Amino acid sequence: MDRTKTIVRTGIIGIVANLILSAFKAFVGILSNSVAITMDAVNNLSDAMSSIITIIGAKLSAKEPDKKHPFGYGRIEYMSAVVIGVIILYAGITSLIESVKKIIHPEVPDYGVPALIIVATAIVVKIALGLFTKKTGEKVDSDSLVASGKDALNDSIISTATLAAALIFITTGLSIEAYIGVIIAFIIIKTGYETLKDTISELLGERITHEMSKEIKHVIRSVDGVKGVYDLVVHNYGSESLMGSAHIEVDDTMNAVQIDRIEREIAKKVFIEKGISMTGISIYSSNTNDEAAKEAHLKIRELIKDYPDVLSTHGFYMNSETKEIRFDLVLNIEAKNKFETHAAVLKRARELYPDYDVDIQIDYNFSD
Repeated sequence: MDRTKTIVRTGIIGIVANLILSAFKAFVGILSNSVAITMDAVNNLSDAMSSIITIIGAKLSAKEPDKKHPFGYGRIEYMSAVVIGVIILYAGITSLIESVKKIIHPEVPDYGVPALIIVATAIVVKIALGLFTKKTGEKVDSDSLVASGKDALNDSIISTATLAAALIFITTGLSIEAYIGVIIAFIIIKTGYETLKDTISELLGERITHEMSKEIKHVIRSVDGVKGVYDLVVHNYGSESLMGSAHIEVDDTMNAVQIDRIEREIAKKVFIEKGISMTGISIYSSNTNDEAAKEAHLKIRELIKDYPDVLSTHGFYMNSETKEIRFDLVLNIEAKNKFETHAAVLKRARELYPDYDVDIQIDYNFSD
């Protein structure tokens, strides 16, 4: 399956459907003097524009990596989602202004059977389009398509509200469609805000999910010779360009040839099974058959229980010959007094082992 072609094809379907709906709704809205139907038409037009941006973003993000951008252009999809968010937000604000004007200066709508049929048809079309787009987006891992699908399903609710306002006016003579227009505007604004918020969060760099972290670590631990996996970080350069790094713990008796074999096997397995390129695999050495080291490690583990911001330790190694102890102190990334906590633990560790050179590196919980 060609991901880009699928996104483009789905986007074109969305463009055609939304332009047709927008044209019919605008025509009916103007004829019937209905601000709600007109605002619904504006919303459909913004959806068509969003689909155009999605197609452009998909095309540009599919460009091959080059010297200047060795990780590819996948993040352009996020930039296109930002543009979509701005378009939706602008459409919502414009709709709100027009609806408020109609509340201040009301005009009596004139609904006819064609208007009701078009709005009812739009509801069915939007539900079908929303389900199709969302499902396709999930299938090809496209945030833009998933967002468009959810937006289309929201639009079906908007169209339902518009239809309800028309039926209420026909049966009771009560015109609430300007107020419905305000509600529609707020829904559009909310969609635009959420699109921007989610996309900007991805651009900043989000923590990988617990499930993803667990799966990747399981793959790495399945390689013979790996005793532990720590400091897993995955960088997202687009849905098809993921780069990862991690620390692995191995026996201190291993030589460079054995470690090289492990690293290559990890890189191969993670890429095949999870589609992630492991750009960095660092090594922690683990004491082998050293009872003094095991005892020291237990004492350090007991010591850190006094500090709520300390989540764990890893990479512990004790060398009795050179009188060295080293390990990483994993702190809560949101902790306020990181360096004070590090200094306190270091001081107590040195008091426990005054004859040793104790080296503690600060580490954070970048993933579960």
